[in-house]
Amino acid sequence: MENAPPVIEACNLAKKFDDFTAVESVTFNVFEGELFGFLGPNGAGKTTTINMLTGLARPDAGTIRIAGIDCSKSLKAAQHLLGVVPDESNLYPELSGYDNLCFCGALYGLRKRERQARALELLKRFGLAAAADRKFAGYSRGMKRKLTIAAGIIHNPRILFLDEPTTGIDVASARQIRQLIADLNTGGTTVFLTTHYIKEAERLCRRIAFIVNGRLVKIDTVDNLMRQTDGRHVVRFTMTEEAEGLCKAISGAFPHLQCQTVSQEAIRLESREPVRIGPLVRFIEERGAEVSEARKLRPSLEDVFVSITGIAAAAMKQEQEKRKSGDGA
Repeated sequence: MENAPPVIEACNLAKKFDDFTAVESVTFNVFEGELFGFLGPNGAGKTTTINMLTGLARPDAGTIRIAGIDCSKSLKAAQHLLGVVPDESNLYPELSGYDNLCFCGALYGLRKRERQARALELLKRFGLAAAADRKFAGYSRGMKRKLTIAAGIIHNPRILFLDEPTTGIDVASARQIRQLIADLNTGGTTVFLTTHYIKEAERLCRRIAFIVNGRLVKIDTVDNLMRQTDGRHVVRFTMTEEAEGLCKAISGAFPHLQCQTVSQEAIRLESREPVRIGPLVRFIEERGAEVSEARKLRPSLEDVFVSITGIAAAAMKQEQEKRKSGDGA
């Protein structure tokens, strides 16, 4: 993929809001036909970066080139190549699904017959044909996300920006959206995906950038990132009682193990050596907790993210739950 020309070139991007630095010295390329993941917790700078790349925010410093176009000189020429799906829907609640798509097509300059045909095509493709005449306000959250993505691609953009496309929707809809994203990319669309769902990025993307506190801390292919887990052994213990305090005791008794509390009833152990489960079960049960399950796990991209950024997976999951409930930003 790196042999393809870069279609997005960001160099030393920076953005401040008053005294808060949202993005600092961010530099990366995205190649033609790539599905590129931009991974980080809420508040890391993902949305600010997308807003700068798509012209919704002006960088305080740095340069952006889209398909070779200098965005500081010819922003409108670059924007015609882009489709943007924001993290919150920007469609009109009082309009039907069909009318929303036709309206978006008109904004992109599609002729009436062309936008009507394209709207019907996308409604069918996204499984929304039966709801074409229903008001957008009456759609479920999953249906709203699908229609918002359809609106972002009505003009067949060369590059699609997706900001947290599956946050806060049901499992079935999220699975459908991931498949739609993969199909769009297979069809030749370059996709820039931001997410804090680590497993989603691992499934979809070939190359990923980690952003934390406005700075890029790592860019590499998923394969190369996963090589960092070679030789690691991971075991998850689930208890019938709270696991609080166990990690400290385990780390003291088994210094070769790294222990992390996953939830109130579960801990995760990692080692460079094979993990002997029997002694650990006895140690845990001697402290009054009964082990209901001990399971060996394959190290994941989540493990790589934690080791590089120091941000615990539990913290990421808490943010996901906040987003689901509508409390997160």
